[in-house]
Amino acid sequence: MNSIKRRITINFIFIVVITVVILEIFLINIVKENYYRNLEQSLSNQIRISADLYSRYFSDATLNENILNNVDTFWKQTNAQVEILDKNGKVLMDSIGVIPSNPIRTDDVIGAINGEMGTWIGKVEYDNNKVMAISHPLRSGENIVGVLRFITSLREVNRDINEIAFLFIGFGALVILISSFVGIFLTKTITGPLKNVTESAEKMALGDYSIRSVKTYDDEIGKLSDTLNYMASEIVKKEELKNDFISSVSHELRTPLTSIKGWAITLKHSPDDKEILADGLNIIETESDRLANMVEELLDFSKFVSGKISLEKKEVNINEIIDHIKKQLTPRAMRDNIKFEVIAEEPMPIFCSDGNRLKQVFINVLDNAFKFTPAGGSVSLVASYRDGNFIFNIKDTGHGISAEDLPRVKEKFYKGRTSLSQNGIGLSICDEIISLMKGTFEIKSQLNKGTEIIITLPLGECE
Repeated sequence: MNSIKRRITINFIFIVVITVVILEIFLINIVKENYYRNLEQSLSNQIRISADLYSRYFSDATLNENILNNVDTFWKQTNAQVEILDKNGKVLMDSIGVIPSNPIRTDDVIGAINGEMGTWIGKVEYDNNKVMAISHPLRSGENIVGVLRFITSLREVNRDINEIAFLFIGFGALVILISSFVGIFLTKTITGPLKNVTESAEKMALGDYSIRSVKTYDDEIGKLSDTLNYMASEIVKKEELKNDFISSVSHELRTPLTSIKGWAITLKHSPDDKEILADGLNIIETESDRLANMVEELLDFSKFVSGKISLEKKEVNINEIIDHIKKQLTPRAMRDNIKFEVIAEEPMPIFCSDGNRLKQVFINVLDNAFKFTPAGGSVSLVASYRDGNFIFNIKDTGHGISAEDLPRVKEKFYKGRTSLSQNGIGLSICDEIISLMKGTFEIKSQLNKGTEIIITLPLGECE
């Protein structure tokens, strides 16, 4: 496996090596240029003195005469090899006795013949090392009569340059070595926490949500660790909510089934008692309806969770829906001794939506309002239309919702802490339906003061 630790370390060392190599090449070239420049400047100063000496004191004699009588004067000024050439480049005199048969046509000689001092670096036949040659024209008055040439071997200079280069290379190797250890250490500070996060994630993937990733640094990996821990805690909470939900639903389903079975046994043993028969059949019918409603609610919830729910959009008359809900719930309000008030603007615009689903939301919310409002309290539904939006305010004077429960009452499976809380899916379904209608579902509540739910729906048009 090509681990990230190995990749980071290799890339870090590669960058350091490239940087050190480039820097050393640059520094070695600077040292070389500096050494060559100093040598060239020294030879240039020496050859100028000798050429000036020739022009002042020896230019009256011919070049050959000066070679015979005064040649030693020219190499007193330097330790370099000295050559005197005629203006055609032919060597007339060499201080070490090396006289080539052919004229010299190097750049420095050509430059001197043309009246300019020239420099040349290259190899000669009699030396295995490179040499540096400086040539200067010899003048008699305004005429160039020959060339004075100083030659020095670069062996000593190159040796000094090589020694410095080896020092640079050794220092560079030390830098690379130290950088490698630093890189390995830095890589561990990155991959160590990342490895810990990975191991924690693998354990969580196997179902162990009690494990927690250790946050080492407050950086991106630390944030990832926090996120992973938060995810695990939320999964645990959701699992607990799901288990509570299953337990609650099981209890809710068992209650009507127990009543139905109990009355079925009673009626089986007392088939002739008409009063008991009537009561039993009424209870069986009521409990069957309650059971059917719970099953329908569970089916709706399952559809929402799987994303398979859809709206059957058609033209909806809000006033008719509000009137229907008023007629449906007024008897319950009278039975529970709760004041029930319904106010709707007349007439409200026709809009495109799923009327049955909207009715389901109103009934579910109002059912909760009646359930949590004690006798003598009030429940109201106010419908209005403002700026292209339908606004529905549903208020009650019931128990209210605690500040701790309020942010989570729309979560799936969540049950409040009151004894009246049911299976924890009603408000979740309502919120999903309103979201599908591109509306908002807002809950405001204070404990022991009541609850207000504000539903806002945009005016939609059927295609």
